[in-house]
Amino acid sequence: MKILSNHPTEILILLFLIVTFLQSGIDKIIDWKGNVEFIKHHFKNSPFRNSVPLLLGIILILEVVAGILMIIGAFQIYTSGEKEIALLGIALSGITLIFLLIGQRLAKDYAGAMSLAVYFIICLLGVFLLNN
Repeated sequence: MKILSNHPTEILILLFLIVTFLQSGIDKIIDWKGNVEFIKHHFKNSPFRNSVPLLLGIILILEVVAGILMIIGAFQIYTSGEKEIALLGIALSGITLIFLLIGQRLAKDYAGAMSLAVYFIICLLGVFLLNN
C-alpha cells in the first residue's frame, strides 16, 4: 500500500480519469455505429454535423491514448515516483475535455457542457498535484 500512502490523491485522480476515459473509449469501439448515430443527432444543427465520424474518431484516439498514458503513469509513480507520464496523460485528458466542451457549446447543449466542468476541475487538480 506504499502507493496510496505516498501519493494517494494523485493515484485516486488517475484511477478516476482512467476509468472515465477508457470506459468512454471502449464504449465507442464496441458500439461505434450507435455512438455515431447518437452524436449525429446531437449535432444535427451544429457546424460539425457533417464531420461526426471523423471527430468522434479523434476523440476516441485521444481518450484511449490519455487512458493508456495514465495507466503507465500510475505504474511509474508506484515503481519510481516519477510523474511525467501521468502528467502527460492528465494534460491530454484536459485537452480532450476542452474539445468536448467546444462540441457541446456548438451543439447548444449547455447542460452537457456544464457537466464537463466537473471532470475538467479534477484534471486541473491532477495537473497541479503532479506538477509539484
